[in-house]
Amino acid sequence: MDDGGVWRPGGDGRLAYGMQLPVQAQSRVFAEGWEAGAGPRDLVEIARAADRGGFAYVACCEHLAIPRRLAEAMGTVWYDPVATLAHLAAVTERVRLLSHVAVVAFRHPLLTAKQYATLDRLSGGRLILGVGAGHVAEEFEALGVDFARRGAVLDETIDALKVALGPEEYPAFAGERFAFEGLGQAPRPVQAPRPPIWVGGSSPAAVRRAAVRGDGWLPQGDRREQLPRQIARLRAAREAAGVTEPVVIGAIAEPVYVGEPGWDVGRHTVRGKPEAVAESLRAYGEMGVRQIQVRFRSRSREELTDQMAAFAAEVAPQLSV
Repeated sequence: MDDGGVWRPGGDGRLAYGMQLPVQAQSRVFAEGWEAGAGPRDLVEIARAADRGGFAYVACCEHLAIPRRLAEAMGTVWYDPVATLAHLAAVTERVRLLSHVAVVAFRHPLLTAKQYATLDRLSGGRLILGVGAGHVAEEFEALGVDFARRGAVLDETIDALKVALGPEEYPAFAGERFAFEGLGQAPRPVQAPRPPIWVGGSSPAAVRRAAVRGDGWLPQGDRREQLPRQIARLRAAREAAGVTEPVVIGAIAEPVYVGEPGWDVGRHTVRGKPEAVAESLRAYGEMGVRQIQVRFRSRSREELTDQMAAFAAEVAPQLSV
């Protein structure tokens, strides 16, 4: 799976497509009704369907513990991303494994590097490390991490992770908060020079962080019409910082249903014939997006995997950019 460099999708002239896994995160904002009764077996079957269907990645989010004040909206079901993605690595062969996103400021970068380097090794080089600042103050307080300074901690953690996940068995880093040298970590990641790091978030600070430090950008909550301005800001910040490597620009697309649903899938859902769905999604590519995260409306695991198969067979071939 080693590509000889930081992996970037879209090289075949088509939008890459991935998905945030259901079941592993059950916020009432987006979870379908059937997910409450689902579990590990469903996750395995969905990941295998993604593997068969040419999905670029499957993703798992991170929350440590949800305070009561947020539990009604967010729920408390949030699977651990390292454990979940490692489990799915063992039952898939090709699909990449994305943390979307890992709140890496929760822990020392050497600990994060150990976990995710091992995941990259176990999966044969399929890790994408998605990172973000986090937004639940109580999670940081429980760990003794300064919530107000989480952005600065994240910036330094990304810098440290680029070193710790690189080719050196004995990485060396010296920052304001973290410093290490002469400490060997193995196994090393499979990917060279290191696994890609995609930065999540849509605040001005997050966009700049992705521009200056990221191999990719994972927007969060941007509507379609907002993306061109955000992308322009990201590119301008990257150029101003003198970063010349290309950046993978992502987008979270509207919910999708291939075909006519026969049930209420919501007025914002992209639905209909494959040609119509593809035409709608190609607009993201025209903005400069190179990977889209899709979510399918469904009433059961079976309907979800049917939708994934239909998308892969009938929509994806039409996603030329």
